[in-house]
This record gives sequence, structure tokens and C-alpha cells, in this order.
Amino acid sequence: MGRTDEISALDATGQADLVRRKEITPLELVDDAIEKIERLNPALNAVIHRHFERARSQAAGRLADGPFRGVPFLLKDFGGGSIKGDPIYWGTRFLRDAGHRSPSTSYIVEKFLNAGFIVVGRTNVPELGAWTTTEPASFGPTRNPWDTTRSSGGSSGGSGAAVASRMVPAAHGNDGGGSIRIPASECGLVGLKPTRGRVSMGPDVGEFWEGMVIDFALTHTIRDAAAMLDVVAGAMPGDPYVAAPPARPYRDEVGAPCQPLRIGLLTGLSSVKVHPECAAAVEAAGRLLESMGHHVEFSHPADLEDPERSAFIPVITTSQARLVEQFSAAIGRKITAADMDPDNWVVTDLGSKVSGTEYLAAVEVLHRYTRKLAAWWEGGFDLLVTPTIPEPPPPLGVLVPDGREPLKGFVRSGELVPFTSPFNVTGQPAISLPLHWTSEGLPVGVQFIAAFGREDLLLRVGSHLEQAVRWNDRRPKVCG
Repeated sequence: MGRTDEISALDATGQADLVRRKEITPLELVDDAIEKIERLNPALNAVIHRHFERARSQAAGRLADGPFRGVPFLLKDFGGGSIKGDPIYWGTRFLRDAGHRSPSTSYIVEKFLNAGFIVVGRTNVPELGAWTTTEPASFGPTRNPWDTTRSSGGSSGGSGAAVASRMVPAAHGNDGGGSIRIPASECGLVGLKPTRGRVSMGPDVGEFWEGMVIDFALTHTIRDAAAMLDVVAGAMPGDPYVAAPPARPYRDEVGAPCQPLRIGLLTGLSSVKVHPECAAAVEAAGRLLESMGHHVEFSHPADLEDPERSAFIPVITTSQARLVEQFSAAIGRKITAADMDPDNWVVTDLGSKVSGTEYLAAVEVLHRYTRKLAAWWEGGFDLLVTPTIPEPPPPLGVLVPDGREPLKGFVRSGELVPFTSPFNVTGQPAISLPLHWTSEGLPVGVQFIAAFGREDLLLRVGSHLEQAVRWNDRRPKVCG
């Protein structure tokens, strides 16, 4: 096995261990990541900004002595991945053409850097992060390393493709309706959406989409997700609300014994057409959990399909309208329909027409919906298991907005989020695990949802499933 193969076989924790034991230098790890990006990115289009020379300089200098010292990392081209003075475009042509730079460094990025990660670049996103595929007009489509004719998901699709292809062992992402979990499912990765308030959104915002968005990462392993959550979790000054801290470090949950749990399975909803492979993935997960001693039954919150959930639409459209106003001020001119894809313009226009009282009414509905769903966990269940998305990775092009059919792309994107977005509304932690592959070799994620604040349970169960399935041994067609 060559040095590159050896590095590619390791997760972020494994790479950091090599550095700690002085078996490799941070500069060697960074150079390896740069070589892989240069070699693989033409096929995938996952990385759109390159910070190679700065990364090499940092790797050769004095690094923060954190748990991930010297490990190369990628940031999503989105607000939560901000570094002051760096270009950041949110997948848009108008910010790209204006040469927009970030006015600040986000708290989560500060924590990643303090942990010793070295940022080597920034990953592709759909325009304004709005779609469940990463195919922006500004930078073109990101392709899935398991099948380059397929989507890598969205909105953290660039990060998903980069991690799956082993350019880097982990990358930043954020999730407002499934944007970490969907790329995790489509790229064969671990995708944890933490509890609302677990990770600070500061310093520029207190919350985004009425608290439905949260930042974290995509990883290959549960131990990386646990250790990285230990690094970034915790309140920062001025946060509007925080999640209660865990009883012990999340890394201690990896491999820890787990008492028998009561687990509900959900393979489909009356309003959702679920692909047989996705339903089979959930059923197989249920059998595996039963073999581990857990009590598994077909059950789910009765209110999951409540039409009240659609109240998140005015919250999202209004938030987007406000965001576009902020970007207009930042670039010094009014953003118009000519600057955006047709569906994003319609969404922005709709949001600008929502009144203050209509917005607050929508928030009230979402709070009511949250209480109804949370009652299922209070009623004696520990976990809910569902498909992450209702289909395998879709072909490129089918989710792209088309001006001839307004909102068709928006609606089609929405068809991928019926199992993920409810838990952005409720703020509960949820994780997509790569437990299944189709006969065509495409990954299919299975989603696990715990009660509010119970990431510990997701990580503990996930680590047992990881030992059984050994998903990290698989490699996509395009891989470093």
C-alpha cells in the first residue's frame, strides 16, 4: 500500500493520530489532499475555491494543538463556513461577479481551526443553498463519485462528494431541511444534524430559518462525528438559546454499551412514494437492530404527515427575501430576477410579500407541530428509523429549476425532504448512516432520530451499527 492509499484509508481521527505519533507531518497530509483535489476534482467539481498556498504555509508553521492537528479540511461555500476576508459566494453569480468577501469568521470555523484542522478550500453549493442537488449556474454541477451521472445531493453536495472521494477525511456542511443528511445518503457518508442550539450560528446571526438551520460536518466514521461535535458544541456569547450540555464527551459514546432500546420503524408515508431499495434499507436496519437486542416495531409519530408542517414555507421564503436584501446592500446594487435562477427568484418574491403577522402565524403553527411530534418520544420510544430520502441518488439535471415551468424544480427538490425536514422544524438530532447499497452500487442512507438533546444515543447506536456493517471499507468509482 502506497502512502496515498494509507492516508485515504484513514478517517480524520486516524490522520491526526499519525501526526501525533510523528509518523507524518501536517504538510505531508495537506500536500496529499491537494494532490487528490487536483486529480479528482475535474471529474467531480466538488471544490470551487482553493486555498492551497495558505494551507501549506499553515501546515509548515505553528498549528493549534487540538485533537485534529494537521488534518486537511474543506468548508462549504455558505455563511456558516465563513473566514474573514475569504471569497464566499453562496452558489450565486451575483456574489461571484462582485468578488464578495466574508466580513467575519464564524464561530464554528474558529472552533474547527482551534482543533487543528487546516482549510484547503471551499466546496460547491446550489444557489443560495436552496435545492437538494448541487448544480448552480455559477459553478456547474457537482457529480457523485459513486456514479458521475448522479447528483451528490444538496445543499452540502460539494462537501459530500469531496469526502466520499477521499479528497479530505471530513468537511463542513449545514442542514436546514436535510442538507447534511441528503448528501450523506447519496454519497455513502455519516451525516449528523445536531440538536438546535448545540452549535452556535454566530457571530453574524443568532438563528437562521427560525432555528431550522444548524452547522456541522460530513464524515466517514462515527468516531469522527463524535469527536468533531465535542470540538464545536457549546454556547457562545449572545446566542439566543442553547442545548443542554451532554453528560460526558461525545467521543465516550463510541463503542459504549447500549441498553435495549424501543425503536420505531417507518418505511413510507401515504403522501410519499418510497423507492423499494430505500424501504428495504430501513427494514434491514430494523433486523440488524433486533439482532443487537433492541425492541423494534413499526411505529412513528401520527402527526408526521400533518399539513401544518407546510408552515415552514413562509418562514423559508421570508428568510430568503431578507437574505437577498442583505446581499444587495453588500454588493451595492439591487439584485433582480436576471441575477438568480427562476425558482429562487419566485421564492424570493413570495417571501417579500409575507406580512409580519403571517410570518408569526407560521411560527406558531411550527411550534404546535413540534410539540405534537415530540410527544412520540415522550411516549416511550427512544429512536425513530426512516429512509433518509425516498429514492437513490437522482440523475443530474432532474432537480434543476426551469424557467419554462416555474417552481417545478422547487417542488421536485421538496420531494426529497419529507423524512428530513420535520426534524429541522422540531430541532431534534438526526443522523444518516450508510447502511445500504443498491444493486447498481449506489449508496442509500438510513436516518435515525432521537429526542431533543440526545446525540449521545445516536452516536452510541451508530457506532455499533458501524462495527457490524463496516461501511468505511467501501470505495466509490472516483476515489483518491
